[in-house]
Amino acid sequence: MRGAAVAHPSQAPAPARAPAPLSGPVGAGRWRRVGLLAVGGAVVWHAAPALAGVGPLRRRLLPGLAGVGRPGHVALTFDDGPDLAATPAILEALARLGWRATFFMLGEMACRAPGLAAEVAAAGHEVALHGDAHHNLLRRTPSQAGDDLRRGRARVAAASGREPAWYRPPYGVLTGPVLLHAARLGLRPVLWTAWGRDWRAAATPASVTADVLGGMVAGGTVLLHDSDCTSAPGAWRSTVGALPLLAERLGRAGLRVGPLGEHLR
Repeated sequence: MRGAAVAHPSQAPAPARAPAPLSGPVGAGRWRRVGLLAVGGAVVWHAAPALAGVGPLRRRLLPGLAGVGRPGHVALTFDDGPDLAATPAILEALARLGWRATFFMLGEMACRAPGLAAEVAAAGHEVALHGDAHHNLLRRTPSQAGDDLRRGRARVAAASGREPAWYRPPYGVLTGPVLLHAARLGLRPVLWTAWGRDWRAAATPASVTADVLGGMVAGGTVLLHDSDCTSAPGAWRSTVGALPLLAERLGRAGLRVGPLGEHLR
């Protein structure tokens, strides 16, 4: 019987290499890369949704978020109220036109004028949430963003007697945490397809009308303001003056105007 063959030293398997230690230059570099990837992922998750603020990109890729809805219909929305000076004038103008709209209210403003918030709802308009304070949420931590939405929703609901179903962030800036908190609160984010740039000191009824009509109006969502809390003082007067001009042009085009609930079914 032959004896077992003995492997030549050159053919012997190489000893297994021990894993690199997690300390020292190699381990430190590995942890540094992991840390950078984690930070980069967190930054992307936080900031990437803000790209939805780019109008053409939003309308093409995220039509529902942009407010693209029923053809032949226009969703009319107002931000930043309720305001004791501006909102009553807006309500009167809408009543004359027979229009209903969606009012994206700030919690802080609703606390200052709870009776007016209730009046908006009693007039048949939709009550929506614009946040508690008019902050750029890209500069807020996830917990701060969540606190803003929860507090704003509670304040608007308490003042108006209606639970908001729609949410529009200040400046149209969305973040990953904001989207997560909005979903948990049952709020649907909606931005816009056309705006009147009615916050400017140089705005006039004619300029507001032209700016609105320069965007996507038919089947879209129009953004105006019923407060000057973040606008030039008295800028809302141009908004009031633009409403009958818009009614004439939209009526001539055969477009119906209403709140988001009728628009984004």
